[in-house]
Amino acid sequence: MNPRLDLLHPYPFEKLRKLLAEAGPLPQGLQEIPLHIGEPRHAAPARVRDAMAQALDRLSHYPPTKGDPALRQAIAAWLGRRYGIPEPDAETQVLPVLGSREALFAFAQLVVDGGAQAPLVVCPNPFYQIYEGAALLAGAQPYYAPADPALNFSSDWSKVPAEVWQRTQLLYVCSPGNPAGSVIRLDEWRDLFALSDRYGFVIASDECYSEIYPDESRPPLGALQAARQLGRDDYANLVVFSSLSKRSNLPGLRSGFVAGDARLIGKFLLYRTYHGSAMSPIVTQGSIAAWSDEEHVIANRAAYRAKFAAVYPILKDVLDVQLPDASFYLWAGTPVADAVFARDLYAATGVGVLPGSFLAREQDSVNPGAGRIRLALVAPLEACIEAAERIARYIISRSMTPK
Repeated sequence: MNPRLDLLHPYPFEKLRKLLAEAGPLPQGLQEIPLHIGEPRHAAPARVRDAMAQALDRLSHYPPTKGDPALRQAIAAWLGRRYGIPEPDAETQVLPVLGSREALFAFAQLVVDGGAQAPLVVCPNPFYQIYEGAALLAGAQPYYAPADPALNFSSDWSKVPAEVWQRTQLLYVCSPGNPAGSVIRLDEWRDLFALSDRYGFVIASDECYSEIYPDESRPPLGALQAARQLGRDDYANLVVFSSLSKRSNLPGLRSGFVAGDARLIGKFLLYRTYHGSAMSPIVTQGSIAAWSDEEHVIANRAAYRAKFAAVYPILKDVLDVQLPDASFYLWAGTPVADAVFARDLYAATGVGVLPGSFLAREQDSVNPGAGRIRLALVAPLEACIEAAERIARYIISRSMTPK
């Protein structure tokens, strides 16, 4: 058995399941409202379902690991439209994957040289736990760059010591971020690219929340877009990851892409040839339909915008919370320890939230997620409003409102 498996931490939702079990059964007649998991629940686009139904006769053929050329071209065209950049080369700079999660994990296995002396993978803290697991199973140690409340809970990369960067082989960034929804600015990208050039590490930019944002005229900056604006037209040592899960409400489709540095994409294709991760032709046709349409994405954003508009006024006077730059999360401070708050809130109201400390690791005796909760506004509008009202009543009834 691979001994590195013993290094893996329990997943946040397993920890949450045990925590909520302590709450006991809900009061009779109280309906649970789960805001703890970021699983989109809006309807899947009809055009995607139709495209998949029409592709059933393609099941008698093995799909190519590199992906259908038409899908690669659809992704390249979307990247060009979305970010206002020249279309990446669909032949060498784009690769379909089975959702961003599996690709984010597999990419570390490609990049990390486990035989090097004490290799590091840097990631934000709090973070998506796949980054950590990928690093550990690749033979590296994670280094956690803590979120800074003064930077809207982005990491302050300037505080990462030079001796850490010297051992770093891979940097995971997430923009818009999970859990706080902050977006990396152009000046931050400039600094990260300079660090990558100086120390030779690869940047993996997780952008799965890029299409959920409040202002239609101000979409979040993407890594490829930032690279172009800074004259890095070859995307050296940069790969971005995206998926249809959040953008198109298709988490069950398991469809996404990686794009960027042609050298890295070529090596990743070689790895995936052995990994056995070719995309089904049915998923391919559904994905082409999704990447080729923006109307359903605009409607999706409008639905989330309505939820934030309804929920935020209810919560802002009882919790320390701000609207995110993007994503469908609220990252709220709690009046008591986050795990205690989440457990007792669920016991009293049936509203499930995720303790922030479950998304982070203690470093220098501080857990940067402690004292906060993540709320995913994925339930229907009426359920989100009901959940916010239950939370507000719960806090007020216990005199826990902020001073």
